[in-house]
Formats: sequence, structure tokens, C-alpha cells
Amino acid sequence: MRVSQAIHALLAGVMLATLAIRGAVAQAPAGPLETAPIALRGMGSFHIGGRSVEVSGKPVKEVLFTPGGVPAKVDPNGVYLVESMYVQYFLAAKRRAKLPLLMWHGGGLTGVTYETTPDGREGWLNYFVRRGYDIYNSDAVERGRSGWSMYPDIFPSEPVFLTRANPFERFRIGAGAGSYDPDPSKRKVLPGSQFPVEAYDNFVRQNVPRWTSTDKAITAAYLQLVEKVCPCVVLVHSQAGQFGLRVAEARPDLVRALVLVEPAGLGDKDQAAKLKDVATLSIYGDFIDQDARWPAIRKGGIAFLDPAKAQGGIVDVIDLPAIGIKGNSHMMMMDKNSDVIAGLIHDWLIKRGIAE
Repeated sequence: MRVSQAIHALLAGVMLATLAIRGAVAQAPAGPLETAPIALRGMGSFHIGGRSVEVSGKPVKEVLFTPGGVPAKVDPNGVYLVESMYVQYFLAAKRRAKLPLLMWHGGGLTGVTYETTPDGREGWLNYFVRRGYDIYNSDAVERGRSGWSMYPDIFPSEPVFLTRANPFERFRIGAGAGSYDPDPSKRKVLPGSQFPVEAYDNFVRQNVPRWTSTDKAITAAYLQLVEKVCPCVVLVHSQAGQFGLRVAEARPDLVRALVLVEPAGLGDKDQAAKLKDVATLSIYGDFIDQDARWPAIRKGGIAFLDPAKAQGGIVDVIDLPAIGIKGNSHMMMMDKNSDVIAGLIHDWLIKRGIAE
């Protein structure tokens, strides 16, 4: 090991030890920062990206838009603007972070992931705005306010919907297959789970259909967003792991840091070494070893960053149970100790010189 690598390893160990201490004390009562009104210097939204697609050969339909109204002929043939993405931004009144923070959600979800938690607490969006970050929160292509298309000419696959039970059993909230029951009192929750199970239905209400054929369109829209508002930090969750990594590989000059919250997708392995100049933090929750899929997902996610690490890049991994923070599900930004996890991310960004 080179001397520089040894020093980096030592500093990384010291940093993670500091984060562990913070995690142990971060359950203290909310202070003035958490209870004061949120102050902004600006907020708004925009759509970005997309392409034109021409649809032809469809029959003209007569549609009654309003009961009691007059039917109108609708010709579905023509040019559509599709695959645009919705972005909402919140600019902190007292900016203390040097770079904006972009929040990208996981599969079957929207930017609501980072807003109010299912049980009514402030989410990560509020947490980071309160600490002086400018936030850009997106609904990926074909999700939420970004719209979608019914035509296979545009999205060449069927949308995937999740049952009420699916996230409970797959996101490490319940104890595996068969753990969900319509009767809340009969649901088998993993021991020590931090997920607000009493508000589980509010989480299910956030779920939206997703397509499996739109990855390139989503990546393209995120890339345009980065080119519009960055340099920045990109925080991704689950499916968005692949989007964050691919965009960072394409524009390592603009993505200065990448926070991977249980990434379920990867970038281009042949381009991974380009991430050597992108400080990267990966975070994994609890109960992974008890799951059928997540040990392999975690192993692949950590190994993916080996080329960047070999080039001297900053590649840190936080295994929450290993530092004494237990019970976190795949949806750790919604768990009861979500502020603890946000605090670890904030501290890491301070160590990277991005926040104060």
C-alpha cells in the first residue's frame, strides 16, 4: 500500500468512527434548528429533457370529456413530446453548503420519497434545507409529475405495479415472504425494525407504476439536469444507483460527490475508473444477511467502485449495523431514525469540504 493510500485509509477509519459516535448520540431531542420555520431565498420547479416522437396508424376516437358535455373527436396520431422530467427546487435562505444537493428516488417511487415521511415527520429534503443546502428533488421520467405514455411505440414494455404486500416483504420491513397481512396486528415485522409500520399504508399510497424499458430516457434527463444546475452532490436511492453512477461517469467534472443509499443498480463497469475524482459514499441498512437478494446486491455495489478506489479515489462505505445503528429498512429515509442517517451523510459531506 502506498503511503498516500495508507493515510487515506487511516483518515477514513477516523471519519467513520466519528460518524458512529454521532449515530449513538443523534437521538437527542430536536433543537432550535429543527423547530424553527424553514427559510428560503427561492423555490420553484421546471421540466427538463425529452424528445419528439411521431405516432401514426391509430384510429380516431370520439371522447366525452365531461358527463353531459359534447363529444369531441380525438386524433391520437401526431408528434408527442415525451420523456421530460419534473424537478422542484428549494434554495436555502442561508446557504452553507458549497454545492447543491440533487435527490433521485428509487423504482416505483417519486420525489415524495424525500419529503414528509409516512408517519408525518420531516423528511430528508427538509433536513438538508435546514442545514443550508440548495435542494433539487426530481420525479424521474414516467413517474409522478413527469408523465408517461400508453403507447408501446414510446415505452416498449408494460408498466409494473406493486401489490400492497410487495414492499412490506421486499424492502426488509417484514420478515420475508408471507409476512404481510391485511390485518396490521398480524403482520410479521422484522425484530427491531425502524420503519414506521403503523404508517405503512401511507407509504404504499406513494407507490406509482414504473416501466423497465426507460432507463436510457431517465439517464438522459438526469444528465441534462446535472448539466443545467451542477457542479453538485447527487444523492440516489435503490434503482437510481445506476443513474447516479452513469451520470457521474459521464460528467465527473460536475458530480463532485455521490451518496449511494442502498444502490440496486450499477453504472458502466468499463467506465468505473472515471469515478476516481468523485467522492463516493455508500450506505447499507440492516437485515441484509437475512434477505435472499441483498447480500449479492451489496457485494456487487461495493465491488463496482473498486476501480475508482484503486486509482486513489475516495470510496467510503457505511454499514449501519456495524457502527451500532440497527433496524434500518431499504427505505431508511423514512425510518424512525431517518435523521440519524441524514446526519451521517451531512457529516461525511462536511469531511469532504462540501458543507459546514
